[in-house]
Amino acid sequence: MKDVLAVVLAGGKGSRLEPLTRDRAKPAVPFGGIYRIIDFTLSNCLNSGIRKILVLTQYKAMSLARHVTNGWRHLFCRELGEFIDVVPPQQRIDEQWYQGTADAVYQNIYTLEQERPKHVVILAGDHIYKMDYSKMVAYHEDTGADLTVGAMRVRREDARAFGVMEIDAAQRIIGFEEKVPAPKTIPGDPDHCLASMGIYVFNAPFLFDQLCHDATLPDSDHDFGRNIIPSIIKTHKVMSFPFKDENSKQDAYWKDVGTLDAYYEANIELTAVDPLLNLYDYHWPVRTDQPNLPPPKFVFDENSGRRGEALDSIVAAGTIIAGGHVSRSIIGPKSRVEERAEVSDSILFSGVHVGKGAIVRRAIIDKNVFIPDGAQVGVDPEADRRRGFEVTEKGVVVIPMIDGAEALFWR
Repeated sequence: MKDVLAVVLAGGKGSRLEPLTRDRAKPAVPFGGIYRIIDFTLSNCLNSGIRKILVLTQYKAMSLARHVTNGWRHLFCRELGEFIDVVPPQQRIDEQWYQGTADAVYQNIYTLEQERPKHVVILAGDHIYKMDYSKMVAYHEDTGADLTVGAMRVRREDARAFGVMEIDAAQRIIGFEEKVPAPKTIPGDPDHCLASMGIYVFNAPFLFDQLCHDATLPDSDHDFGRNIIPSIIKTHKVMSFPFKDENSKQDAYWKDVGTLDAYYEANIELTAVDPLLNLYDYHWPVRTDQPNLPPPKFVFDENSGRRGEALDSIVAAGTIIAGGHVSRSIIGPKSRVEERAEVSDSILFSGVHVGKGAIVRRAIIDKNVFIPDGAQVGVDPEADRRRGFEVTEKGVVVIPMIDGAEALFWR
């Protein structure tokens, strides 16, 4: 893997996750209490032996760049040729934002060429999964492919959001359609399609040639799925690689937490006794930026009538459950739940303060938000809407970061 360079595309707006992405990029959105979404892709790289990583950013990238710098850069030794670099748009080729996934890589082609890799692995920084990329690179080499595409089986009704491929008996891709209304199903399985994961292994010289050619086409969307892959499947060897999960579970786990409801459900699933995504798997650890914080604390005993407790929940470091009751929730670092407060089926980011007697149900609370004493969130969705908070189709209330002036609205 010393000749492999990973390029992580982490510049999407994540507009469907607003207001959580109002001030941060989607890959920087917290997940599972202490992680950021991008941590799963970066952990996959590190666990796979990839030690050369470029993270391409674009929109609202400050918190993402800070997270990668603080939590990841110390794991790489540049003297040994290892690095993880956050690369903002250079506009060296054209004075515009990235036009597509292929254009994002093309605009940084000089940086890639300087490293002289044998293979380039293209990844998205906004999906939740565990995967050993070294197995895919080995498969790519063994088959003599020019390009290998990570593939997984998805339900037909969900496949409209993916690039869908057709393969022959040797796993070679013979057809590819990007996000079509009626995707082709797997032969013999009318309920499922073979979808692209947006994970690509290219022979580096081949990738550079294709990017340069695509850049000359004025009608191209400059996208791997829409343009480059369909244009080469008949003239070059393009293989599919079946997704192999490193999650120590029987069923493969892959999530695109691209909507508020999908994000909420993926987080709350972690509070189950035996969730499909195993965060306690030391064979395939997920790393992140771990600040120096004290352990979580639960105070007051049952006899006082204000017992601090958390059931079926994840409670991060630095948090104090001061007489409140927490159930089936994720409580981020440095948060506090006061006496007689109730937090259920909710996600609290870092620094959230839930006041005395407050009730929080089916909610996502962004960092540093103060919920006043006796306030109610998620109890009356219409009241939450009148306060200006987002309420999803499935009734989840989302409270964004609130500045001092807006906090007065609560009182």
